[in-house]
Amino acid sequence: MTDLRIETVDGDAMLRQWRYVHNAIVPPAAMSLDEVRERAARHRLCNAYVGDELVGCSTVRAPEGEDRAVTVIARVLPGHRGHGYGAALYEDGLAHARGVGAGAVETCVLAVNEEGLAFARARGFVETERYTLDGESDVWVDLRLAPAAD
Repeated sequence: MTDLRIETVDGDAMLRQWRYVHNAIVPPAAMSLDEVRERAARHRLCNAYVGDELVGCSTVRAPEGEDRAVTVIARVLPGHRGHGYGAALYEDGLAHARGVGAGAVETCVLAVNEEGLAFARARGFVETERYTLDGESDVWVDLRLAPAAD
C-alpha cells in the first residue's frame, strides 16, 4: 500500500473527483459541484490515488460544539477496498482532526453500508444515533470514537 497518495483537494478537477467518490458511496446524499465547492470552503477534503487512479476520498469537518467534535469520514470505491486505503485515509483524517484540537471524533455512515459500519466499529467507534433526514427514508448512523482506556 506504499503507493497510496493522499492529496488535499485543490481546484475543480479534484473537486469533481471528490464528488464522484462521494456520490458513488452515498447516493442519497449526492452533491452538485457547487455544493462540493461550498463544503470545501468549510472542511478539509482529500482524494486518494494509487498512481494516477482515484481510489477514495475523505472529509474532515471542522470542530463543533462544546466538546469540539470533529467528524472524520473515509470513503473507498468498492473495487479498491481491502487494500488498507480506507485505514490510511482514516488515519490521515484522524491526525488532521487531532491537529485542529478535536475533543471528540465522530463519523457518519449510511446504515445500509455494512462494510462502512464494520470499518468504523473495528476502529473503536460506537453508535450514538440512528436517524432519517426530513422527507427521506435512508437511515444514517452517527458514531463516536470511544475514549481510550487508561
